[in-house]
Amino acid sequence: MKYVRFEKNNSVKYGKLEGDVIRELDGNFLDAATKERDQTYPLSNVELLSPVEPRQIVAIGLNYVLHAKEQGKAIPEEPMMFMVSPTAVISDGESIKLPNLEHRIDHEAELAIVIGKTAKDLTRENALEYVFGYTCANDVSDRDLQKKDGQFTRAKSFTTYKPVGPVVETDIDPNHAGIKLTVNGEVRQDSNTNDLIHDIENLLVKVTEVMTLEPGDLIMTGTPSGVGPMKPGDEVVIEIDGIGKLSNPVESV
Repeated sequence: MKYVRFEKNNSVKYGKLEGDVIRELDGNFLDAATKERDQTYPLSNVELLSPVEPRQIVAIGLNYVLHAKEQGKAIPEEPMMFMVSPTAVISDGESIKLPNLEHRIDHEAELAIVIGKTAKDLTRENALEYVFGYTCANDVSDRDLQKKDGQFTRAKSFTTYKPVGPVVETDIDPNHAGIKLTVNGEVRQDSNTNDLIHDIENLLVKVTEVMTLEPGDLIMTGTPSGVGPMKPGDEVVIEIDGIGKLSNPVESV
């Protein structure tokens, strides 16, 4: 099933996407007590928002074999995790705004895990029970600041640097999903999550060894090979099998 968060008549609502129609829910789809309402809306008549408002975003670096090779880095024995600011999140169709045009600022297509219930010290056997679903994400990254700082938080946390959406899909195989990114129609990244170094279950285990995740939190699972720079005027589209397309134009501030 596909779930959305949207705005209609200046009100934020939640819904289940049925083809091109949204069936309204009486609350957040992350709440198990939420029920469907009779009200429906054509998808074309609403404004989609980022499907979740995460309290935490945990990102994973160098988690595809070919990406590690293109970066000239050793394959990490454990997931390389770091935090980025949830205030960077924007929705499908919103603009990625670049404040430092003299810097190299790259796109990174990623599958994001949406946590469904409070998760701590998970095991491989129960890890997926704590996942609500999956969505598309772009881990926009300022490479100049990564090199300058020696860590990733500032480089990846600028406002608008985390497009997420457009839906949360509950029924895909996250370890075997095609993932592709195009810039102005040109394919830059084209891979499959079966190239993940640390699979979805292992990421959930390792992250929750360290921290407690809450409903709506995101784990960004890493990007495949083919990362590259963006510039104002570009249109960046990420497509993940079973989820759909996340599209964002690029602008200067």
